[in-house]
Amino acid sequence: MTLTATHRVFNFSSGPAVLPEPVLLEAQRDLFEFPGAGMSVMEMSHRSRPFDRILEEAESTLREVAAIPDSHAVLFLQGGASLQFSMLPMNLLPPGGSADYVITGVWGQKAIAEARKLGAVRVAASTEAGGFRRVPRQDELDLDPSAAFVHLTTNNTIYGSQWPAMPDVGDVPLVVDASSDIFSRPIDVARYGVVYAGAQKNLGPSGVTLVVIRKDLLARSSSSLPTMLNYAVHAEHGSRYNTPNTFGIYILGLVARWMRAEGGLEALGARNARKAAAVYAEIDRTGFYRGHADADSRSLMNITFRLRDESLEDAFAQAATREGLDGLKGHRSVGGLRASMYNAFPESGVEALVQFMREFERIHG
Repeated sequence: MTLTATHRVFNFSSGPAVLPEPVLLEAQRDLFEFPGAGMSVMEMSHRSRPFDRILEEAESTLREVAAIPDSHAVLFLQGGASLQFSMLPMNLLPPGGSADYVITGVWGQKAIAEARKLGAVRVAASTEAGGFRRVPRQDELDLDPSAAFVHLTTNNTIYGSQWPAMPDVGDVPLVVDASSDIFSRPIDVARYGVVYAGAQKNLGPSGVTLVVIRKDLLARSSSSLPTMLNYAVHAEHGSRYNTPNTFGIYILGLVARWMRAEGGLEALGARNARKAAAVYAEIDRTGFYRGHADADSRSLMNITFRLRDESLEDAFAQAATREGLDGLKGHRSVGGLRASMYNAFPESGVEALVQFMREFERIHG
């Protein structure tokens, strides 16, 4: 396949990832002059009336699509999910307290490593010994009922595992890094103390971090914290204590509108399940391919797999790229192959991947 300047490939990248085409086209139209503003979104003041409307609509549409209750504040921050690894314990872990961490992959390991610099933490469960092929069962969780919070990663991009449902953590606030599956299916936000995510997989471009935090937890943010690392300050100033990522928030708002137009989280969840099922069926069909994650922990967002003959994996990725299936090479730490299929990834791309997998097996099987 010869690519031209106007040909869009099927983007299987784990992030920054595919965005809805209607969003890209609307942003293209507004890039030079946002309607009614006489300038680009990237030029307007973050305290201007046009940006007031952009910010308010982004939040209100997200609240509508994800049924975010008034009990939770919505913050648009910077620094990626990685900064939240530090901000969370700084704000929510009191002196003398402890927090529980459930480790199901590299990002959980990174999160607890940062938390250890700031206070006492416990490993409540880990699946590292099994190669992070699954998430823990409820009976494997060693939870402290007096913990300040329980932290887990909802979906593991590198290993292709995902919690099919959230565990019961009692009355302790549940804090989740949902960067790679946020709003990919229905979610009961009221169950969570904090939901946070980098935007660059399901919500928009890189550079925006969404934090949805229960308002009563804001009282834990000490005034002695550095101002830019204080949740309460960001909530008080409506995510505009400093200049936010204005263009990123604008795109996030467009994505939220697209999600609503697509039927909301119920419809997106059903579509994502259908897309993943088609690829897993092909992986399981003959044994030429083999999945990494255990069947009951398989991710709907990041499908990780190997070839029976691993020496063919580079050839698979290279041939796929030539056919317009981009970004299928697995993470450098684990190798293999990975198909990331977030909300905006089209079903036609899934069909193309399955056809390619069958043809590759026909030639090399």
